[in-house]
Amino acid sequence: MSQQIKKLHILTLNGPNLNMLGKREPAHYGRESLETISENLHALAAKLGVTLTFEQSNHEGVLIDHIQSAPDLAVDGIIINPAAYTHTSIAIRDALLASKIPFIEVHLSNIYAREPFRHKSMVSDIAIGTIAGLGGDSYQLALRGLVTKLHQNNRGD
Repeated sequence: MSQQIKKLHILTLNGPNLNMLGKREPAHYGRESLETISENLHALAAKLGVTLTFEQSNHEGVLIDHIQSAPDLAVDGIIINPAAYTHTSIAIRDALLASKIPFIEVHLSNIYAREPFRHKSMVSDIAIGTIAGLGGDSYQLALRGLVTKLHQNNRGD
């Protein structure tokens, strides 16, 4: 009897003000809307054969609720752009740790080439990877990398 391979489920979370992409500070964040990023990521997910859930909230507690419910929803991996919460939210960090779900941190801009307060991330040291500075492509690279890593982990590599 052949073993059925479970389809990976990836949760993508986007923090505050990312709903304003395309309008807000295009020099830093580009002109691509979050809706376009979502559409492009869903198309890539379909090509990779994974299920993708894409969420955005301006509220820290809502993001934490998504992270906390992820294990019950059989989420295999998380892509997270905590946005401004990157630099301040121990609560998001704690939720990610408690979920025990591997995640990749993404940023549209290079946070290390910006103001000094943006150089510290509360989650990068617990992430399996961080991708920053490549605009919407950061999400594409994160999805490819996360899927590869999850497949490796499932094989025991």
